[in-house]
Order: sequence, then C-alpha cells, then structure tokens
Amino acid sequence: MQKSMIQAAKGEIRADLVLKNGSVLNVFSEEIVPCDVAIVDGRIVGLGSYEGEREIDCTGRYIAPGLIDAHVHIESSMVSPLEFTKYIIRKGTTGIVADPHEIVNVSGKRGMDYILDASEQVPADVYVMVPSSVPATNIDTNGAGKFLAEDMAQYKSHPRVLGLGEMMRFVDVLNEDPETLDKLDAFSDMVMDGHAPGISQKEIQAYRMAGIQDDHECSTGEEALEKLRAGFHILVREGSGAKNLEGILSGLLKNGASLDQCMFCTDDKHLEDIEKDGHINYCVRKAIALGVPEVRAYKMASWNAARFYGLKDTGAVGPGYRADLLIIDDLKEAVPSMVLKDGRIVEEAWLDSFGYELKDRSLLRTVRIRSMSEEDLLLVKKEKNHVLELVPNELLTLHKIEELPGRHGVFIPDKDYAKLAVVERYGKNGKVGVCPVKGYGIQSGAIATTISHDSHNIIAAGDNDRDILCAVRELERIHGGYVIASGGKVVDELPLAIGGLMSVDRAEAVQKKTGEMVQKARSMGVSEGVDPFITLSFMALTVIPELRLTEAGMFDVTTMQFIEK
Repeated sequence: MQKSMIQAAKGEIRADLVLKNGSVLNVFSEEIVPCDVAIVDGRIVGLGSYEGEREIDCTGRYIAPGLIDAHVHIESSMVSPLEFTKYIIRKGTTGIVADPHEIVNVSGKRGMDYILDASEQVPADVYVMVPSSVPATNIDTNGAGKFLAEDMAQYKSHPRVLGLGEMMRFVDVLNEDPETLDKLDAFSDMVMDGHAPGISQKEIQAYRMAGIQDDHECSTGEEALEKLRAGFHILVREGSGAKNLEGILSGLLKNGASLDQCMFCTDDKHLEDIEKDGHINYCVRKAIALGVPEVRAYKMASWNAARFYGLKDTGAVGPGYRADLLIIDDLKEAVPSMVLKDGRIVEEAWLDSFGYELKDRSLLRTVRIRSMSEEDLLLVKKEKNHVLELVPNELLTLHKIEELPGRHGVFIPDKDYAKLAVVERYGKNGKVGVCPVKGYGIQSGAIATTISHDSHNIIAAGDNDRDILCAVRELERIHGGYVIASGGKVVDELPLAIGGLMSVDRAEAVQKKTGEMVQKARSMGVSEGVDPFITLSFMALTVIPELRLTEAGMFDVTTMQFIEK
C-alpha cells in the first residue's frame, strides 16, 4: 500500500479523483449514505468529505459498485472476449466469471488457452472456471474428446482461474463415477460450480455433499428454496433462452427467504438482448420491480458474487476496494450514466485502445462434414412418434408421443411440427440424428447453427429437407455460424469462424446482424417465447430434461437412454 493512500484516506492530501455529493449504496450495512468517494491509483481510499485533484459532481445521483455476472459463457455472445467485455461494461458489468466449456468442447486445451489469452487485456475483469464436463455426457461426440482431471490441473495456478466450472454431469456425481470424482477431488480446495436441473430431496443433499457449492439451473422458487436450504448459493439466471429470475425471486420473496446467498447471472445472452434490455443491470431492474429492496438487488449483483468467488477487492464501495463504480440517476432503472473501471471513466476512446490478434489460426477451421444428402434427413412416420416439444421461455423440453403429419410412411412437417436435425461436424463419424419438434413454428425454410451446446455439432430446424441441407452445407463453407435458408437458397448468414462459435468482427456488427436474423426468423413463423437461435442451440444438450436430440438419435434425459437410434 502506498503511503499516499493512507494520507489521502485521512484527508491530509488530495485524492486523484473525488466523486462529490453523491449517495453511496453501502452493501455492508444495506444503507444509502450521502457522502463523497475518494479515489487514488484506481482504488477507493475513503468515504466522507474529500477534495480531489479532479472532482465529479454527483449531486442527486447514486454511486454503486460495478456489477458482476456470476456465470456466463462468453462464446454464447458470439464475439471474442475483448468485444464482449467492451459491450457489457457500457451496461455497468465490470466483472464476469466465465466458463469456457463451449470452446473447450470444440478444441480442448487450445480453446482454454485461447480464452485465457484473449481475456488478459480487456476492459472488464474476466475470471475463468475450468470446464468440468467435456463432453457433457459419454454419448456426446465433440471435437476435443475428454477433458480429464489431469488436463485440467495445470490451470489451477493461473491467477484468474477461480475453480471448477459447472458440473453438468450431475448424474455421474450421484453415481460416483470415478472420472467425475477425480475432477471434484482435484478442485476440492476451490469453488466448484453446479448444474443440476430438477433434482430434489436426497439427490440435492448428495450433490451438495460432493462439494458442489452453487446452482444456476433453478426455474422455480420452490426448487431454489430447497437448494438454498441445503446450503447452495443460487445463481438467479436471466438470459435469452432461460428467463428464470421472476419465478425464482417471486417464490423466495413469498417465503421470506434470505437473499444473501443469491446472485445474478446471464449464462447465455445475445448481444441484441443486451442492447435492448441491459445485462446484469436488467436483472437488478427486474428484481426491484418484483419487490427486492433496491440496495439488496444491487448487492446481489455485486457483493454477493464477489464474496462467493473470493474476489476480495471488488464488489463494494468502500476503502481498499477497486474503484469499479457506477453513477446512476434512478436506482429502479439501473441504467448507469457513467461507469468507472479502476477509477478510469469508461469512454469510447479508451475502449477503442484495446486490441487482440488471434494466435492459433487452427481455431478458424473446425467444421468438417462427411458426405450428406436429403436421404439422411428422412424420418419414418409411425402410428405415433416420439416428439420433442419446446417450452416457451425455458430450456426444458417435454417428451410427447403423438401422431405426425405425413404420407407414404414419411414424416412431412406442417405448421405444428418441424423437423430437427443434428449433424456431426468434426469428421469423426458422419452421423445425422433427426426428430420431430413441436413449438418451433418455422415455415418455408430452415435455420441452422454450429452453436449447439455443448458438443457444438450442427443443429438445424426446418419444414423441408432441401432447405435444411442447404443451410448445413453453407455452415461447412463458412466454418460455422448462423444460416437461414429458404427456397433452396441461403437468405442470410452470420459467420462465426472462431471455433464455429465466435465472430472475428466487432460486437456492434454482430449485434446488428443477429437482430436482423432474429426478425427474419420471426417472419418465417418462429414462435414468440422461443429464441430462434439460442433455444435451438440447447436442443442437443443431454443434461437438461426431458428430451434432446444428438447426432446418434433422440435421448431421454430422465432415463439417460436413447429412445431410438
């Protein structure tokens, strides 16, 4: 600590910067306290009455700690770590805890190394969890193969690695699978994130007993309360595909439950939705509207996450803490009029000063499809078929058995039933899985993407085989991304060349193109309550109930067995 900081704290010398006459959100006492905030060398040195070499008048405004996203996959923003942090810091998010299991599923250690390297010099703090579930299940075909405890151990010493990423293989935890237990043992001295949708009663107790400390998959207040009672920290998720905040907080507030072990996360959120609604500040705004006291909502968005992940010098407005601060006119709206990162005002010129050059060019060539034709998309129509039904605004699906439209013993999509296809894209086995999907709504075309959690094979939905095949082939040509096809032609696309997940372009360009493609998908009938791309990208994730599709066929998550290959 520099001597000048103590002197500045005592008021004996001027601070570098003083935020004058504001009202501080004190996360320790849960008060709003009128006072100045004095800053030296990017750190807060004191609250009270101070003078500074530079002063900013905050009369009538509030000073809050920078916000933290407690669990996010940068890859799901479809831009690089640099572009993502430039985008979210404008909304007040000054730190994130990232789990890069998307790019690690595609490229293994090369993907992990890329995330750590690309997030080193960026505007916001990027902390990283080591992916625990690569692949997500033993039946998944990914690009990397297995990412085992011995592969993961080397990253524990990295200064920005906080622990073990979400343990999606919760069934393996409960069944005491040796490879899974090896990972838990290896990270037992660090934070270990959870992922366990729908477990209850003694399964919750066992999952917590294994050392898992949090969960972000709760969809109801009842589920969150049961896990909270078992000692879990609850990451309240509000993303693009999964919007769980209202259900969780309404239930917890109704039961009078403490929110001290609750924090906010987005998990997966499109730039278009961040631009429209906000990022973690949207969670704050929505929580306050539901009845969470204002200071407590901001505390959930900052201090709770910082304390849980052991970030000792951030998440609060107080002496010794980094000056990651928001100046806000209206607490209920949670829109910062100014953001400070380490005492520096976030301005466009500063953001533009950051740069990054991709070192591993092999990450730009990850799509290799074996020979494929419309015959691979054929689906036999039986008296009744298994159907994957989407649940609006949820990642959960329903398993139905229903009569399908068609003729001559072949399923033909209509306005109620579309065709879902998963195509292995690493050149390993060339398999194609097909099933009917209900609730997607697309007509006269197809949508396809290489973002397909977590193995990231190609997933496509359409009402005819010609357009599905067209979209798949275009993804191969551009090495990944989003494609919309209609009439046998590509009508729009967004290349995502970095691992088939992220663009090399600026965030603003990706956000604009994504918005255009979402609207085009809506015009083709994709249902409200279903994100045309993000919802689609979760339909192959074999750890979320009830039904999923892989390149090997339909998979029942409740029984952990294939229905039919």
